[in-house]
Amino acid sequence: MAHLSRRTLISVAAAFGALPQHALAASPKIIGWEDLIPAGVPYGEIIGQGEIDALNDTWLPEFDENASKLNKDLHGAYIKMPGYILPIDVSTKGVTSFILVPYVGACIHTPPPPANQLVFVDSKKPWPSDKLWDPVWVTGRMRHEMQSTSVADIGYALTAEAMEVYVW
Repeated sequence: MAHLSRRTLISVAAAFGALPQHALAASPKIIGWEDLIPAGVPYGEIIGQGEIDALNDTWLPEFDENASKLNKDLHGAYIKMPGYILPIDVSTKGVTSFILVPYVGACIHTPPPPANQLVFVDSKKPWPSDKLWDPVWVTGRMRHEMQSTSVADIGYALTAEAMEVYVW
């Protein structure tokens, strides 16, 4: 077994100490909306034909049992994913709680996606209210957390460690 000199160990320790703390942290796994669905469950089997509500000019989707199936590999995973903000808690400082949705207008202008396509996000740092319609990247630790709200049933949750405008 090779031995390192005291001087080498001090140099290595100093080099690591000079790095920013986030450089030592694990990089998040970048995921997309399809990753929230368990392997082997095609999206087409989650949403049925549904029905049209002609009076209210809306489509009412029909979800089967696959709509609440969650990807077990994501529970506890450190992830980064894109999406759009559906604000829940808004103040003059910005948005601190929201539902991350896969497309603009989900749950507002259209029926909600299935539970395994929604993420409830809490953020200690408010997201600016003037950027609510911008697509965002959200980074944090994913959890399975089925919740039923007045807006939709939600399958995932995370606390945002970082957020930024999504640029494609």
